[in-house]
Amino acid sequence: MSLVELIMPKMGESIMEATILNWLKKPGDTIEQDESLLEVATDKVDTEVPSTHGGILKEILAKQGEVVQVGKPIAIISTEGEEEIEMVTPVKEKKSADVKSVNMSPPVQVVSNGSSTSADVDFKTATRFYSPLVKNIAKEESIPVSELETISGSGADGRVTKKDILTYVQHRKLGQSVSFQKTSSAFMPSSVNAGDEIIQMDRMRKMIAERMVDSKRIAPHVTSFVEADVTNVVFWRNKMKDEFKSREGDALTFTPIFIEAVVLAIKDFPMINIQLDGDRIIKKGDINIGMAVALPSGNLIVPVIKNADQYNLTGLAKAVNDLAKRARENKLKPDELSGGTFTISNVGSFGNVMGTPIIVQPQVGIIAVGTIQKKPAVIETPYGDAIAIRHKMFLSHSYDHRVVDGALGGSMVRRVADYLEKFDITRAI
Repeated sequence: MSLVELIMPKMGESIMEATILNWLKKPGDTIEQDESLLEVATDKVDTEVPSTHGGILKEILAKQGEVVQVGKPIAIISTEGEEEIEMVTPVKEKKSADVKSVNMSPPVQVVSNGSSTSADVDFKTATRFYSPLVKNIAKEESIPVSELETISGSGADGRVTKKDILTYVQHRKLGQSVSFQKTSSAFMPSSVNAGDEIIQMDRMRKMIAERMVDSKRIAPHVTSFVEADVTNVVFWRNKMKDEFKSREGDALTFTPIFIEAVVLAIKDFPMINIQLDGDRIIKKGDINIGMAVALPSGNLIVPVIKNADQYNLTGLAKAVNDLAKRARENKLKPDELSGGTFTISNVGSFGNVMGTPIIVQPQVGIIAVGTIQKKPAVIETPYGDAIAIRHKMFLSHSYDHRVVDGALGGSMVRRVADYLEKFDITRAI
């Protein structure tokens, strides 16, 4: 027989770790190649991990609730073959045959400030989990547990990551105030009265909360508003939706039409399709549109239509329907939630006339479209001005004022409105 290591796979370009949610098999169970072996959660989505080999699950190396780095072994599978007990790691050419070595982590080097020893910090009083790396840094930097407990964690279940503690240490050494952490509920608890219901945030809501706070902290938000006359769009969709449903078996909603207008405006203003990396502006070559989807749980998820500029309206409609459906069924792949360069949120689907959306980092812009309302409006005709009933909608464009000024942010959303107002009511689909 031979023993094969199952490693934590890479599930997206920006995903570096995952939390073990549940093992679907136990040691001794027979498994088939590509059979789902466990469920994991990343900071983007929950998903199942298939087995890379068929055989018998020999040993589980990562327990439920454990956070595992991409590329680290999580299980050992016994496969049929010659009598050879040698560990095989798919991502590496050579690996020691010692099974115990798979749990060994490379030594962590932390620069000490020379003012403390590891004995100065006692973690027996800690009220939450800290990884060995975070503990080592805390010890080397003489950060007591009482101070460590005030650091807001960005990891799974609010855990403090290496990035969190190093950022904290940097501010600490510079003498900068970190008292903003003390405004958390641990120091300013809400009052709880008889009859109140306490609801614990689920993992996704915790991540949403943290990302929203981070985005507002990172990017100075400015929002520009435009009211668009979408009468042509409404009349055309009403005329075409039955034909589209009959031909394609899909609903024709307003969302793909809005996305098409956003894509066209991005082509006119490519400097809105950028990301900021320190003092470097990265102008993205692809136009990948994120679309906010409300889940049955009340949470929000943002799947991405990659290369949205390469779709016609039919293709956009089918992509929108497919992603929205699978998002609500929790069937999205991790890669379908990453790589967005601009986002659109349809707050009108909830009856809202407008909103001030928060930017999805590291993007620099997001547009919210409001509900469509009938309004009396002045229209120009060859015979003079007249008042008519028109379909109107507000567009709200929030953008990162570090790199997007009002001229660009305002012009871009105005151009989206222009494309919607000039929509060709004779076009086919």
